[in-house]
Amino acid sequence: MNRSKAEFPKIIHPQFGEITAPYIISASRATDIPAFYSDWLINRFEKGYSAKINPYDRSKISYISLENVKAIVFWSKNPEPLIGKLNYFDCRNISYYFQFTLNDYEKEYLEPGIPKLNERIETFQRLSEKIGKEKVIWRFDPLIKTDITSYEELLERIMKIAKNIFPFTNKLVFSFAEIESYRKVRRAFNSRKDLFSKPPEDYQAAEEDKIDFVRKLSAAIPELKNLNPNFQIASCADAIDYSAYGIIPNRCVDDELLLKISDDEQLHRFLRPDLFRDDYYLKDRGQRKNCGCVVSRDIGAYDSCPHFCLYCYANSSKEAVLDKIKSFNKMSEFI
Repeated sequence: MNRSKAEFPKIIHPQFGEITAPYIISASRATDIPAFYSDWLINRFEKGYSAKINPYDRSKISYISLENVKAIVFWSKNPEPLIGKLNYFDCRNISYYFQFTLNDYEKEYLEPGIPKLNERIETFQRLSEKIGKEKVIWRFDPLIKTDITSYEELLERIMKIAKNIFPFTNKLVFSFAEIESYRKVRRAFNSRKDLFSKPPEDYQAAEEDKIDFVRKLSAAIPELKNLNPNFQIASCADAIDYSAYGIIPNRCVDDELLLKISDDEQLHRFLRPDLFRDDYYLKDRGQRKNCGCVVSRDIGAYDSCPHFCLYCYANSSKEAVLDKIKSFNKMSEFI
């Protein structure tokens, strides 16, 4: 059966003409909006729309209406600046949850712009206590092997963090670093010869590396279930099926979770096409082949995140980020 792609409605904006009015926005895969741009986000909701510059053709600007937004998926390594402002969205009956990346690469200094690990753990706990553990998803993402870091050590770090946050989340999501696919990432790896003395592609996890890591992670599941019986482990955008190890494929923009946390009728009708029609395709085709996310609209911007993570595919250079931050205005249409 040929299935049509799920489409958000369009509206006629008095200034921009026909623009998309999504029910679900992603904030954002391209930058850390909760950490750096929370005031901008609220300003855009007040104005009713946001704009985005095409990173491949900067002469092109796309606009989306925020009038129909029913749900937000936040992506962050430090959502602390947004926590005190979440009531804004609560008062507007906009549901949300967080993809909270909580890694431990302090030894390698791979994430120079983020707070110390103990501070991030405290933020994770506080956010969970405020909004509920089902809305705070823990990501240890990506897994990166270096000259001084094995996958076994990364597993030990995961278990150490787990003891502090498992009462505060129902899911761990992991992925293996995508190095070969991104020229920016390969260039960044080449800049750190203290960690990556071999060609960057040598640090791309082979299938046997992945299976070995997952097998060892799976062995820890009973211990993790003792900490939280509802706990799940999921892999992100991986071609390998890990279900035999008790690990599920993830949907970061997750229709099932959105249905649980929202009672909005329009959103439910959009996310449950099986109740209304049988030819509907919810997968976000703009993402990687093995990505399980349902369709959303991302409102972030490349070259705007000063976490400066070495493995980031969204920043072309530190200088480009600093230039954007220098000219940034929180009242602007776009980041």
